[in-house]
Amino acid sequence: MLVGCDRQGDTAPAPQAAAPPSISRADLFGDPVRQGGQLSPRGDRVAFLAPRDGVQNLWVLSVDAMDEARPVTDDRTRGVRRFFWAQDNATLLFLQDEQGDENWRLYAVSADGGAQRALTPAGVRAEVLALSPNDPGGAVITLNQRDRAWPDVVRIDIASGERTLLQRNSGGFARFVLDRDNRVRLGLRATPDGGAELNAFAPNGRATALFEIPYADALASQPIAFEADGRSFLMFDSTGRDRTALVRVDASTGAKSVLGESTRADVVDAWLDPSTNAPEAFATEYLRREWRALDPEAQADLDFLDRQLTGDFTVVSRSNDDARWIVVEEGPTTPARSLLYDRADRNGRRLTLLFRHRPALDQAPLQPMRPVEIEARDGLTLVSYLTLPIGSDPDSDGRPSQPVPLVIAPHDGPWSRDSYSYSALHQWLANRGYAVLSVNYRGSAGFGKAFLNAGDRAWGGRMQDDLVDAVQWAVSNGVAEADHVAILGNGFGGYATLAALAFAPERFRCGASFGSTGNLFAIVDGAPAWMREAYYARVGDTRSAAGRQLLRQQSPLFHATRIRNPLLLALGGRDQALARPEADQIAQALRIRRAGITYMVFPDEGRELVRPANRLSYLAVLEHFLGDCLGGRVEPVGAAFEGAAINVYDGAVNVPGLSAFARRLPPPPAETAPTVESEDAAAIDEASTTPQASADTPQ
Repeated sequence: MLVGCDRQGDTAPAPQAAAPPSISRADLFGDPVRQGGQLSPRGDRVAFLAPRDGVQNLWVLSVDAMDEARPVTDDRTRGVRRFFWAQDNATLLFLQDEQGDENWRLYAVSADGGAQRALTPAGVRAEVLALSPNDPGGAVITLNQRDRAWPDVVRIDIASGERTLLQRNSGGFARFVLDRDNRVRLGLRATPDGGAELNAFAPNGRATALFEIPYADALASQPIAFEADGRSFLMFDSTGRDRTALVRVDASTGAKSVLGESTRADVVDAWLDPSTNAPEAFATEYLRREWRALDPEAQADLDFLDRQLTGDFTVVSRSNDDARWIVVEEGPTTPARSLLYDRADRNGRRLTLLFRHRPALDQAPLQPMRPVEIEARDGLTLVSYLTLPIGSDPDSDGRPSQPVPLVIAPHDGPWSRDSYSYSALHQWLANRGYAVLSVNYRGSAGFGKAFLNAGDRAWGGRMQDDLVDAVQWAVSNGVAEADHVAILGNGFGGYATLAALAFAPERFRCGASFGSTGNLFAIVDGAPAWMREAYYARVGDTRSAAGRQLLRQQSPLFHATRIRNPLLLALGGRDQALARPEADQIAQALRIRRAGITYMVFPDEGRELVRPANRLSYLAVLEHFLGDCLGGRVEPVGAAFEGAAINVYDGAVNVPGLSAFARRLPPPPAETAPTVESEDAAAIDEASTTPQASADTPQ
């Protein structure tokens, strides 16, 4: 079905040639058939995630019988997403929260199947910190049971569930690093200027400062792992340089030696020997990821994998003896597949297919992604990635034969990055007739600390200018139609969408924001305790009048009356990082002005749409929204809403079948922050308080 721009009042399009093959939303965004393969410590079994009765669960197969996989969990609600092999080679550990509340509970289940056991209490947050072959019966976690802000380090005996406190977090530590004997050796503590102090722990638990990580380096520098002798540890480090390097640090003196670096981009990954943690290779990433070996054996592995694979590859799991690896190959036109890499086969190195993640895409008309470098108005280079609609670039020069509708898709973070890779979002939108541009705006990671820190206090300012400059580049280079540009994203990308519609409505015809707030006060005040000082420095300081003024200027919530183009606004009702009334206020402001608002809440979700029914229903609405706005193809809704839990407060009539989920938007509480613009200082101060929850927000 073609949805023409006549919905915007233009003339109907002329008849066109037959549409290219369509890729279904379910094939792109439904749960993969299989994914997340992890080798057991001995390398004899593989655990992975796959649907069981429509819900993602843990499965196990034997390397000697790859066709005989069996499920070992039977979750019927949100499914399993994060799991680990225990070092006993017999137990799988996994984390689950309660409907998106992010209070992760640790469970254990036998790799042979059976009942699962909870190892941590409900209602508190556990994170797996270390699983060491030197302690096969234990798992070390952080647990915030005693103090919600500052989790302690706890060892759990996997068989009995007995918990032993290893390190009480009484000093405000944000992160801990253990050695291979599961001894707490390092702790990272925030400093008042937004930097960090790396502390070494003595056997009695007393911490001593080893060295400071300056504020400018705090986002790009972090310890990785201790080497086997316990005398040194590895670290990604940008102090004394602009690009992050891989360094070895003397654990007693703090002396550093550089092992790998690049003048163009940060070191972003490293191969470590699983038995010693010795560094073997490192990766840098500018336009694409590039690996460099540190020893001849790693070079032989890189050469073999380069020869055998056409897409880019990532080593995701290694057996303890390093004889077997799991390698994931994927690229923009190469759907992901997991392979077993046998390095000790008697006939030499050998690759065997484990599984394809999404076999339905093997014959799909996937489009190439092209790295492009865009110059911002102040001269910074913005590494970006462009995917063009199918059939729009007949000479394959990276430019369409005529301008096409464009979608800008800023990444979440903001201190992360977009990369050259397979992207379901890019392929979906390109298949529907849109060019897609992902922009690494200033503040993105991987391009050196100067570029990273250029995003400080630039939310809604120069970071937003980078997105506008990218639109201008696309229009000037014949990629985009100037009056057919949309923007969409989640998290920070959703904030950028709201800012784009409020601060540059002439550039963006419509926007879709998921899981984001338009109020920077809420972002700063809601930051974890260990990041609060950094947020004051990097986003804005709510403690000063000037800081509050800046945050108000850059918060779309207080400028919602400027939004005049259609907005799709969606969020998870259990998202702990969002204050629901803020989204209600934006929706109310647009409803009053008849600006065009579709507003939907998923009451049983958090910051992500975990349940496939919810995910596919949102994407069906988004596809219709973009079709109305930009005129691209739209896959019929079909069964997309079956099993979904949605409350739709505005715009339900715009999508077939969505009216069944229509709800009335409750009036905003009187004490919530105003959305009208005001220079009154008292109003600015009032805005720094967090609004109370709506009456129908799940608690």
